[in-house]
Amino acid sequence: MSALPHDDPRSLGELFGELMNETRTLVRQEVELAKTELKENASWAGRNAGIAAAGGMTLLIGLLPILAGIVIALGHKIGYATSSFIVGAIVAAVGAVLLMKGLKALKARSLAPQQTTAQVKETKEWAKDQIRR
Repeated sequence: MSALPHDDPRSLGELFGELMNETRTLVRQEVELAKTELKENASWAGRNAGIAAAGGMTLLIGLLPILAGIVIALGHKIGYATSSFIVGAIVAAVGAVLLMKGLKALKARSLAPQQTTAQVKETKEWAKDQIRR
């Protein structure tokens, strides 16, 4: 049982050449898809990292006078060294939690081209199927 019709005028060499040309075209298209996907992912990561950095700097600038006020207010009651230590420890703990949360979110999203990876697997199976025929 042959997969090709008997009246096909093309030779086996021509069919194989056509298969190779189509495979080359498909691979080129997948490379372009990977490039596009990588650019989109890098753009997303860069944009959001920039926004986060700007927000962090603005937050820091606004928090400094507030923290100084807290240290001074507590310093009148428990001493300036102790109040500086307590406020610093609390701020450091909050910063550590935020840092871990941000890193976890960045690790959760893969920048690898997922769509292209799936397409390459499909192409591999398609090529195997074409060769088996």
